[in-house]
Amino acid sequence: MLYQKETAYQPVGQFEDNRFEKIHNVIYKSSDKASILVAEEIASLIKEKQNKKENCVLGLATGSSPIKVYEELVRMHREEGLSFENVITFNLDEYYPMEKSNIQSYFFFMHEHLFNHINILPENINIPDGRASLENPNQYCIDYEMKIKNAGGLDFQLLGIGRTGHIGFNEPGSHENSGTRIITLDHITRVDAGPAFLGIDNVPRKAITMGIGTVKSAKRIVLLAWGSNKGDIIKQTIEGEISTEFPATYLQKHNNTTFILDEGAAEKLTRIKTPWLTRSCIWDDDLKLKAVVWLSNKLGTSILKLTDKDYNDNGMSSLLSQEGTAYDLNIRIFNKLQHTITGWPGGKPYADDSNRPERATPAKKRVIIFSPHPDDDVISMGGTFDRLVQQGHEVHVAYQTSGNIAVSDEEALKFAEISQEISSDSHKTCEIIDFLKNKKGNENIDSLEVRKLKGIIRKRESLAATRYLGLPDENVHFLNLPFYETGTIKKGKISKDDIDIMMSIIDNVKPHQIYAAGDLADPHGTHKVCLDALFIALEKIKVKEYMKDCWVWLYRGAWHEWDSNEIEMAVPLSPDQVLRKRHAIFYHQTQKDGVMFQGDDSREFWVRVEDRNRLTAEKYNAFGLADYAAMEAFKRYFF
Repeated sequence: MLYQKETAYQPVGQFEDNRFEKIHNVIYKSSDKASILVAEEIASLIKEKQNKKENCVLGLATGSSPIKVYEELVRMHREEGLSFENVITFNLDEYYPMEKSNIQSYFFFMHEHLFNHINILPENINIPDGRASLENPNQYCIDYEMKIKNAGGLDFQLLGIGRTGHIGFNEPGSHENSGTRIITLDHITRVDAGPAFLGIDNVPRKAITMGIGTVKSAKRIVLLAWGSNKGDIIKQTIEGEISTEFPATYLQKHNNTTFILDEGAAEKLTRIKTPWLTRSCIWDDDLKLKAVVWLSNKLGTSILKLTDKDYNDNGMSSLLSQEGTAYDLNIRIFNKLQHTITGWPGGKPYADDSNRPERATPAKKRVIIFSPHPDDDVISMGGTFDRLVQQGHEVHVAYQTSGNIAVSDEEALKFAEISQEISSDSHKTCEIIDFLKNKKGNENIDSLEVRKLKGIIRKRESLAATRYLGLPDENVHFLNLPFYETGTIKKGKISKDDIDIMMSIIDNVKPHQIYAAGDLADPHGTHKVCLDALFIALEKIKVKEYMKDCWVWLYRGAWHEWDSNEIEMAVPLSPDQVLRKRHAIFYHQTQKDGVMFQGDDSREFWVRVEDRNRLTAEKYNAFGLADYAAMEAFKRYFF
């Protein structure tokens, strides 16, 4: 059953324009809410089949996207008595080779997130076997196909999507009628999996996957996509032509497929990014700004040079009819962008602040910079950090997590051996060295002592950077939020302890400004969890009198920047400040060369962020504004 417009789900937006969109899709503000609704559809199907005395055959996916769906199904089983006794499951894929006991196996994933917590019959669980000892893997794949057919075919297939456009592990080049088989993984897929395996070198090069034909045989398909890092591939899949280069586009031929998206994943769709090209618009101030910025970028023309013809030729005649002339509109938007620029991120004392992004008073503000990891502060807003300190504000940095998993075993061993040279009688140091030398790749979870050492390394690097920027040690706070301290890539849920810690630092400082990482690219990533923890804390503490005078500014992490129309404060950096920011980043030496969380960008963090800051400044200059060496950008959050 498709998600229809009359549903009570109350989505943000739905499939509506056949000129662009070729797959039914629904957009939700919250991936959590959307996941719950998908779980409810699965539960309804299970119950419907139970009433008919039939089995319900589910195709299941792994990865971060379906985690909340599985959590909700488990909750329904425990609290509402949802039975899985009539359910037969077939998982999409598995790494090859891969032992079932490996914590990175999809066998392990599915049992940890779902099967261990429901009453499904063990014989009804089917997950491709990734063991290298399979004598005839091709026959195994044929048998897996036959098992699906003998079960009656897939009633429902749950999917995620990779940045290559793969569904399951059907990488670019996969044929529309392909069946279950062994496939070589695309480099981008392995890069994306790298963090979970603590480095791309540990990621298998092959996998067993259901084929495109197998997936398309399902009676109902639901694909989940969360976060802005999926925006490009979602647009390509929904609006592009069917192509072997993007295997997910084959779903355009399936007549009962729905893509369930959050706002980040949907942001590149034409009706979201440029709605004036798809329908009549209500031109509020935000949409006017978005449209003019888009038009300036598209035409490569400064804002004050845009003409009536430019607007009419690009689907914005209704905007001109409302605004009068391009001349008047251009000046208003130009001034709005100009007023976002300030060299005084804490506000310029004793100055007219009516056209500035921050308040002039109080002249000296108390500031908290929340940093998810012990380097996000200098990577993402090091120049602004430097300005705030130099301009005399009382700045505090709060590192929300220890960041210990981002320290490689090689770096940890180096520091442990240095410690042993200094004090050879340390029993703990010997244990750490022994553990690290005998650790087998990603099969072992770091011991508590190793995690402590890695956390200390990150802590000392952070203090070196903050001292360089002139911040007293007593203004540097290491929160070590409990949700992070699991010793694995998979983190715990936000707890009351996490929120209490966040509220405590806010209550102690009583800030006029809070800066925080506003990354929504991965809704299950550390940045997003840290942001959620802040939002929950703010909601609870906003009743305090001092919070009435607190403004929250969001920065972006190393991978993304705010779109120009979203920026509400742009802090220009001089060439000297760019160098100071670079030097502060260099103090985080363990994160400098070839770190495991590099993503698909081979540039080092400092190069990447300098390029990003330079590009932001160049965009402002292209609009016809002043020419700066670099800019850091912020968006205000209202709580």
